[in-house]
Amino acid sequence: MLKLQYPICCGVDVHKNLIVATIVTTDSKGVSEYEQKSFSTINSDIQKLHDWLIEHNCYHVCMESTGKYWIPIFNYLETDIDVCLTHPKYVKAIKGKKTDKKDSRWIADLYKFD
Repeated sequence: MLKLQYPICCGVDVHKNLIVATIVTTDSKGVSEYEQKSFSTINSDIQKLHDWLIEHNCYHVCMESTGKYWIPIFNYLETDIDVCLTHPKYVKAIKGKKTDKKDSRWIADLYKFD
């Protein structure tokens, strides 16, 4: 069985104009609760993402390195938050009806086990 590394963490799916973030909170019994929110990629919304993460005590974030769109988000978050950047091939979801929300949740689920 996989060992839980981050009881509170976030998976972020980044696109040119949209950021989808999912915070997963896992209790001592292994039950996970998810909270999801979308942000635009303008600076004021990146700040709202940062504030939302801090508000939820989420200091561990994982995001895909999609093109160049991850750079401003990474640069803004890295001052207060541990940001893990991963190659898309390592967090690729199972084939099917993919959505940004599902991808964000999948990244969060993978990252909570490191």
